[in-house]
Amino acid sequence: MIKNNSSKRPPSVSLQTGTVTTLQSLDLIELNYFKLSKASSAFVFFQRNPPKRERKKPFFLTQYFSLFLTLALPIVQRYLFSSARVGALKMAATAACSLQMAAVKPCISSSHRGVKAGVAVVGGNSKGALWTKLSSASHISSGQPFLRSFTSSSVKFDKVVTRAMAESSTNKPISGLPIDLKGKRAFIAGVADDNGYGWAIAKSLAAAGAEILVGTWVPALNIFETSLRRGKFDESRVLPDGSLMEITKIYPLDAIYDKLEDVPEDVKSNKRYSGSSKWTVQECAESVKQDFGSIDILVHSLANGPEVSKPLLETSRNGYLAALSASSYSYVSLLKHFIPLMNPGGSSLSLTYIASERIIPGYGGGMSSAKAALESDTRVLAFEAGRKHRIRVNAISAGPLRSRAAKAIGFIDTMIEYSLANAPLQKELSADEVGNTAAFLASPLASAITGAVIYVDNGLNAMGVGVDSPIFKDLDIPTDKH
Repeated sequence: MIKNNSSKRPPSVSLQTGTVTTLQSLDLIELNYFKLSKASSAFVFFQRNPPKRERKKPFFLTQYFSLFLTLALPIVQRYLFSSARVGALKMAATAACSLQMAAVKPCISSSHRGVKAGVAVVGGNSKGALWTKLSSASHISSGQPFLRSFTSSSVKFDKVVTRAMAESSTNKPISGLPIDLKGKRAFIAGVADDNGYGWAIAKSLAAAGAEILVGTWVPALNIFETSLRRGKFDESRVLPDGSLMEITKIYPLDAIYDKLEDVPEDVKSNKRYSGSSKWTVQECAESVKQDFGSIDILVHSLANGPEVSKPLLETSRNGYLAALSASSYSYVSLLKHFIPLMNPGGSSLSLTYIASERIIPGYGGGMSSAKAALESDTRVLAFEAGRKHRIRVNAISAGPLRSRAAKAIGFIDTMIEYSLANAPLQKELSADEVGNTAAFLASPLASAITGAVIYVDNGLNAMGVGVDSPIFKDLDIPTDKH
């Protein structure tokens, strides 16, 4: 006689596409199996060898098999209760939600009273935190019905190992949000050495997988190519994985001239420009299109103010306009000529400085005005390039860096010391930090960011006063003691 003990069955446990029910044995063993709905399947195959004194006790299966056992009880009993040893139990289920459960060699012993799982051990001594991990990983809403203890000390099984995993987890990359620019091509205008922001941006983009093209100021082209060829920059070219950054091609570029007709005769005949051709913005863009067809990332990393050391009241008209031409309008021209080459969804960025909005004595000659114009243009270009070409346009406001270009100003060391004393983060800014920000802005991770000025300056832009001033000497101002 078979007793229907369905009233004693613990409640089902909900999954995304199925339910968890339990199989119970009156005295020996209680096993759990998954019944997954929709296009899923589940099967349970098991064998038992109970002690002789208990062979005649009834064995319970769920009501789904009760009718079958009623009709075929003699055959089932002979099969289940006459085996000489315990075999293997395998549980497998596949569901539309991509949850897979695989069970290997189940076991029970007097010293191992539980079910061991890949993510949790379920048993008399493991009803706490370990079950929480399994229920969380498998999207199980309640774990208590699934926890059962085993009382038999005479039945021996092998160890149970159950793993819950995503269907394609073995083929997916390591979890996280990596910056992946593989298959992308970047053109960085304004790289002429290995210690400026342009070089750092090129390195970060290369580390993310982008192909690198650079535009170098014509008078500096020869020495840059020679240094690169002789390995002078090899130490600076090392990427995080140990490889060297490769620059696919270097183009001559003077961004203050849009087309060849704009170049004065004295510049054309200047010996520093001899031996180079196609170096205006228009010609450079045409050369890149001819060589590669398209790009995905455009970086403007150049500026020049011939009278930068002069106060604004002493700056000439020509000096002021020259600063705006080389430092601000050059970006408008670059984007104008390169945007037909850029693939939809591409990114363009420039480098600015806090002098655009704060007074920085010594940063003169119209350069503060040029940076203010650059930031204003960034917002307008973001609108126009975004609407017409789906190109994002942003700017990075970087803190002081001891680069060759910055040294020309004459007080870069003072600015770095000021930043160390007054910025919220009391450390020297590295070029790599700006490069990594550029890689983020160029990546799909920043797909909704455009028209923005991103500060990378250890937070100096947030300060309203210089806390190193003697006026604050009696205040308890915190300092970084690390």
